[in-house]
Amino acid sequence: MVNRIISSSQEFFNRKSSSILSAAAIIGISYLGSAILGLIRNHLLAARFFGGLEADLDVYFAAFVIPDTVFQLLVVGAVSAAFIPVYQEYFEKSAEEAHDLANAALTSVGFFLVILSIVIAIFARPLAGLLAHFPPEKLDLMANLIRFMSVAQILFAVSAFLTGVLQSQRRFLIPALAPLFYNLGTISGIFFLSSRFGIYSAAIGVVLGALLHMAIQLPTARSVGFWPKINWQPKHPGVLSMIHLMPPRALALGLDQIERWVAVNLSSLMAAGSLSIFNFARQLYVLPILLFGVSLSQASFPSLAKEALIEDKTRFKSTLSKSILQIFFFALPASVIILVLRIPLVRLAFGAKNFPWEATLLTGKALAFFSLSIAPQAVTNTLTRALHALKDTKTPLIIGFITMVVFVSLAYFLGLITEKNVAGITLALTLGNLLDFVLSYWAVRRKVGSLGISVRMIKMFIVSLLTGVSLWLPLRLLDQLIFDTTRTVPLIILTLIVGSVGFSVYLFFCWLFEIEELQDVVNIVKKVGNWRKILASSDEVLETTPTSN
Repeated sequence: MVNRIISSSQEFFNRKSSSILSAAAIIGISYLGSAILGLIRNHLLAARFFGGLEADLDVYFAAFVIPDTVFQLLVVGAVSAAFIPVYQEYFEKSAEEAHDLANAALTSVGFFLVILSIVIAIFARPLAGLLAHFPPEKLDLMANLIRFMSVAQILFAVSAFLTGVLQSQRRFLIPALAPLFYNLGTISGIFFLSSRFGIYSAAIGVVLGALLHMAIQLPTARSVGFWPKINWQPKHPGVLSMIHLMPPRALALGLDQIERWVAVNLSSLMAAGSLSIFNFARQLYVLPILLFGVSLSQASFPSLAKEALIEDKTRFKSTLSKSILQIFFFALPASVIILVLRIPLVRLAFGAKNFPWEATLLTGKALAFFSLSIAPQAVTNTLTRALHALKDTKTPLIIGFITMVVFVSLAYFLGLITEKNVAGITLALTLGNLLDFVLSYWAVRRKVGSLGISVRMIKMFIVSLLTGVSLWLPLRLLDQLIFDTTRTVPLIILTLIVGSVGFSVYLFFCWLFEIEELQDVVNIVKKVGNWRKILASSDEVLETTPTSN
C-alpha cells in the first residue's frame, strides 16, 4: 500500500501537462500559493520593522537589487532566451546530448556568476553608495547584506537550469512549487531569527529559501535523466549558440534592472519606508501578472519555440493569439478588482499595528497607478517570449531601451517634482509598461501578420469597465452603512463580498457579450470535477487548439 502511494505520488509529480492551459493552471495555482506566502513574508517584515526600523527594511530591499541584477543578466538571460530553445533542438535528436549541453551551459554560466559574486563581495560598499543615498552606517549594513545574499544567487543559478530542463520536457508542477519553498525559507528566517539578528534574518532566510528552491527540483530532474554536474566545455556548439542569443536578452533585462536601480535611487531620497512601500505595492501588482501572464507565457513558450521552427506560422499564431486572449480574460478583471479594492487589500496584506495609516494610503495610491498596467504587462511577457521563440532578441532590446528612457525621464519628473513620493515612480513605471505593450504587440504583428484578436480584446475591455462600475457602488455602500472596516473580520467579509459581486458580474457580462474564453474556464471546471480520470490517463505532450478569429 505504501509503495503504491509513493509510486502514484511520483507519477503525479513527474507527469507531463496535457495542454497549455492545464500547464498554466498548474503554474498559476503554484504562483498563487507562493504569492500568499510572499504576502505573509512582507506582512512579517512590516510588523517587525515598521514603527522605528523601516530604514533597515529599505536597506534590505535595496541590497537585494545588486546581486539579483547579476543573476538576472547572466542566468535569467541565458535560460529564458537562449537555453530552452537550444536545449529543445538538442533534445529532439538525443536526450543524452541535451543533458550534456545543459551541464556544459550550467558550468560556464555558473563559473562567471561565481567570479562576479566574488567581485561584488569585494566592492559591495562602493556599489551600495552608487545605488542608494542612505547614511554611512546604513550603507555599511547594505554592503554586508549584499555579500550575504550573493550566496543565494549561486544556488538560484543551479535551480534556474533545473527549471529550464523540466519545463522543456513539460514538467511544470515541481518548478512551479519551488517558489513556495523559497518563501517558506525566507519566512522561517524572519520569524525565528529577527528578534536576534534584526534585518540580517531576512538575508539568512533568502539563502535558506534559495537552497530549498534548488533541492525541491532535484528528484524530478533525476527522473527525466538529468543531474547537475561540472562539465567544462565553454566551446560546446550548444553553449556557443546560447552565447550568441544571450547578449540582446541580457541587455534587455539590464534595461529592466536600470528601472529598479532608478526606483531605489529615487526612493532613498524620500522619507524612510518609501522603498518598502514601493515594494509592497509592487508585490500586489505583480501577483496577477505572475498568475495569468507569466504562467501562461511559460506554459506556451515550449510550444511557441517548437512551432516557430515551422515555416508556416499558422499554428504559431494560433497558440500566441489564444494565449494573449486567455491572459486578458483573467488579468483585466484582476486589475479592476485591485484598483477598486486597493485600500482594503493593502490593509489586509500589510496592515500590521506598526504600519501607519499614512503608509496605507500611500501604498494604495501607488497600487492604483500600478493596476492600470497589470493586463498589458501580463501580455507583454508572452509577446516577448514569442519574439524569443522566433529567435529575435534584438527587437525586445530596442523596445526595452525606448521604455527605459521614457520611464527614467518620467520617474525623476513625477517622483521628485510632481508627486514627491513613490506614487510618482509607480505612475512613471505604469506609463512605461503601457508603451512596452504597444510596441511589443506591433513588433509581433510585423513578424507574423495580424493575429485577428482586436475585436475580442475590445469586448473584454468593455466588460472589465462595466465590472469596475459594479464593484465601486457596493464597496461604498457596504463600507459606509454596514461594516465597521476598522476591524479585520468585517474588512475581510467586505472584501470577499465585493470581490464576489465583481467576479459574478464579470462572468455575466462575458456570457452576455459571448466572450469565447469563458468556455475555457467552464472546461477547466469540468476537468477539475473529473480529476481521477485525468490523473489515470496516459501522458500527452502539449497541444493547441486553433483559435477562431
